[in-house]
Amino acid sequence: MPADKMYLSLALHNHQPVGNFGWVFQEAFEKSYLPMVECLERHPGIRLALHFTGPLRDWLLVHQPEYLGRVRVLADRGQIEIMSGAYYEPILVSLYDADKLGQVLKQNDSVREDFGYDPIGLWLAERVWEPHLPRVLNQAGIRYTIVDDTHFKAAGYTDDDLFGYYVSEEQGHTLAIFATSQHLRYTIPWASVEDVIGWLREQQHAESGSLYAGKPKIAVMGDDGEKFGLWPGTYEHVWERGWMDRFFSALEQSSEWLETIPPADALRRFPSLGRIYLPTSSYDEMGEWAMPPKGAWELPHLKHALQHEGRKDIFRYMRGGFWRNFMVKYAEVNQLHKKALWVSRKVHAMPDGAPKRQALDHLWAGQCNCGYWHGVFGGIYLFHIREADYRNLIEAENLADGVDTSGSAPFVQVNVEDFDLDAAEDVVVTSNRQSLVFDLDRGGALVEWDYRPAGYNLINVLTRREEGYHRDLREAAEAGAIVTPDMEAGGERPESIHSEVVRAREPGLHLKLLYDWHRRAMLQDHFLGAGTTLDQYYRSQYPEQGDFVNQPYAAAIEEKGKAATVTLHRDGFVWQDTQHIPVTVQKRIQLSAGDDRLHVTYRLSNRGSINLETRFGVETNWGFAGGNELQHAVLTCAGRQFSLGETAEASVVADLRITSPLWHIETAVETSEPAALWRFPLEAVSASEAGFERTYQGTSMLHWWEIKVAPGASWDVELVLALRLLD
Repeated sequence: MPADKMYLSLALHNHQPVGNFGWVFQEAFEKSYLPMVECLERHPGIRLALHFTGPLRDWLLVHQPEYLGRVRVLADRGQIEIMSGAYYEPILVSLYDADKLGQVLKQNDSVREDFGYDPIGLWLAERVWEPHLPRVLNQAGIRYTIVDDTHFKAAGYTDDDLFGYYVSEEQGHTLAIFATSQHLRYTIPWASVEDVIGWLREQQHAESGSLYAGKPKIAVMGDDGEKFGLWPGTYEHVWERGWMDRFFSALEQSSEWLETIPPADALRRFPSLGRIYLPTSSYDEMGEWAMPPKGAWELPHLKHALQHEGRKDIFRYMRGGFWRNFMVKYAEVNQLHKKALWVSRKVHAMPDGAPKRQALDHLWAGQCNCGYWHGVFGGIYLFHIREADYRNLIEAENLADGVDTSGSAPFVQVNVEDFDLDAAEDVVVTSNRQSLVFDLDRGGALVEWDYRPAGYNLINVLTRREEGYHRDLREAAEAGAIVTPDMEAGGERPESIHSEVVRAREPGLHLKLLYDWHRRAMLQDHFLGAGTTLDQYYRSQYPEQGDFVNQPYAAAIEEKGKAATVTLHRDGFVWQDTQHIPVTVQKRIQLSAGDDRLHVTYRLSNRGSINLETRFGVETNWGFAGGNELQHAVLTCAGRQFSLGETAEASVVADLRITSPLWHIETAVETSEPAALWRFPLEAVSASEAGFERTYQGTSMLHWWEIKVAPGASWDVELVLALRLLD
């Protein structure tokens, strides 16, 4: 081998999350996965690594088994390496070690079953790295992983230091770490083939220094397989116009000085560049997305400015936030994560056997990462992804609790503990039919309501909140610079996700940027000003006159036989004219074993010296995926049927019903006193690879009453919330 020979190590990560639509799997297969294998068959001189996530592998086994056979032929002849990973692609650092190990071992087993050998490389989901990972990965038989060059630069390394791999350790367990080059990720396949090959040639001839003495340079590019065909515009560019065939041909023609090599072979053949300890990190954009809105906008724009100025000396030290901040930024992410921890403890306490294995599989599927963060590819904003994670976690909990929804022994249990791990107590009520979580520190709100027979969380909604990228949309709207689908002109080369062009899926989206001042949940207690309108309430721009919605409540628990009563109360104030009237809100929630209903009784007590005259409202939020379409969910109210995507009001409502044929659930709400009803869809404006888009995230309802309560008196109302599983 010539001393100055260069190596290119390519690793393609093919992934689909748990719960994604079947047509997405099929389109990705047709546009990305199949064309790549066909291209590799045409270019036997190209050697690289492939990774398939568990959900994608499961789909392929059912729908395209012959494809996996073609992949095995490539693997058997040594052309490709198959990498392992965590089977359902969780964010590994967020799991208990037992789940980390279990998920990786499950993926190892699948590689052994499908391809006949033990993998030694691991694709790390979203490249979320923390220093404790080497120990558990080593214990799972993993010898190397790939992270971004961002991780290394955070430790002070430069691009010139990253042509190879380093070795780290934790508690004596070693792990080799490759750095995927940002330059290659951003130019493959966006730049011309000549430019990519030219850059590699430059790196081959660049001054090496002592770091590479006697060692070859290994350039690494690990990235999503979907960018080669599924990302907007890439199918035409990569396959129809032949970019990938030209690239592979150019690599084959450069074999005298440039050899393609899977990472595992590089690990076996060449020594490391040294020891390293990396700080917590993910890829560059993830660090931006994890920041609060102001920083999430400022950091990328500051980086762009430094790049334009050529200030690499400063730019290389710029880094964003920390993946775990998503659990601070989004209460819904934290709820899902803490649910996963809660269920994991239950499942691992089960005795060994088939039910535990089944429960573990559901648990691990419920840890699939897409519902636990947000960036340009949707994440937590994808309703069906959240739904799938919850469904699997609920199914795992059902198995752990021995709940047979067709007729297990009824029970009810109440736990008062810190469910969401914010150092404040919560109340968890569990029966064989329902599971409820009340956040005492934030209005005593019901923040999770699982209907166990359906495996469904009825409060799977998303609060409307500011995102850093919303500023780009507003500024582009002011400048008249938004590009909408009717304005597309087409082009020879697709834009990458790093394009600075502001695209919107529909005009006028900036007018939908509405933000909630509290988390959207259930049984939230409002006092409204007399002149408040539905439009003001919908826009979350109205005079809230009480201090109850997001303030602490106290709890009293009573358990009798197979029934439980949770009484939540708060001594607060209602602003009326220029006075603060002391008011106590008490809400009693009753749940019986085997029952599909919740009985909620409100009592408002006037502790002041003047009449309390106000509007009191109880907010509920309903999460039905596809609920803005009549064929998926129907609201029946006052004898008429409506879509959950409508904004409307009714003056006298004593009962309503939501029917979801899609999820086979019917819910009903009855009130002892007829109420006025306001309702509107929770719609978020989120960013995706195709631009800004409006997404339905649930429906918010407010039952409200005009009340007058004399000093020392009380006012009561009862709500019955009933669930039913449709045939």
